[in-house]
Amino acid sequence: MKLYTFFRSSAAFRMRIALNCKGLAYEPLPVSLPEDEHKLARYLTVHPQGLVPALEDGGKIYVQSLAMMEYLEETRPQPPLLPANAEDRAYVRAVAQIIACEIHPLNNLRTLRYVKKNYGLDEEGVNVWYRHWIAEGLNGLEVFIASSKKHGKYCYRDQITIADCCLVPQVFNAQRYRCDLAPFPTIMAIFEECMKLDAFIDAQPSKQPDAA
Repeated sequence: MKLYTFFRSSAAFRMRIALNCKGLAYEPLPVSLPEDEHKLARYLTVHPQGLVPALEDGGKIYVQSLAMMEYLEETRPQPPLLPANAEDRAYVRAVAQIIACEIHPLNNLRTLRYVKKNYGLDEEGVNVWYRHWIAEGLNGLEVFIASSKKHGKYCYRDQITIADCCLVPQVFNAQRYRCDLAPFPTIMAIFEECMKLDAFIDAQPSKQPDAA
């Protein structure tokens, strides 16, 4: 199994966590986003969108982190990253999608590059953009998780799920941009519990071979 990855990509971070939680060995294949390696022809044959991550398994390529985590769940169901019943699976998927589909796209590298170039923003202007959308997104997520009555140590009771795989990288990014996370005590409590686990510790950006 091979994972095309970039150490600071939150989507790739999600996949590293999921693979670690499943106890699956993989070969990391770094793709440098700052150096535009994702736009090179050799990578576009792997992932036509030119995005990371991409997962190679059994000679086939899988893309989009949520789809890849679902693929792992279907092909390697133990230990599970989704709850046993449909209602709780819907809740976990909702948390994951709030992060991956609502929060993350407004703050990923290509979006930040675009607003900086086309709207004349300096570095602080980009940071203001980032912090605004992080605050708005995490505020809704905090209310959703806290009011669900389904969270425990983690997003779903005391079971690690794909929701946690998505939440931790998003908090890492928010910390990197010095966002105020004090208004989100439920999210931060879950983050701190997750970061006690080797699967999360070993997946973090600073532990990756391309972080040097």
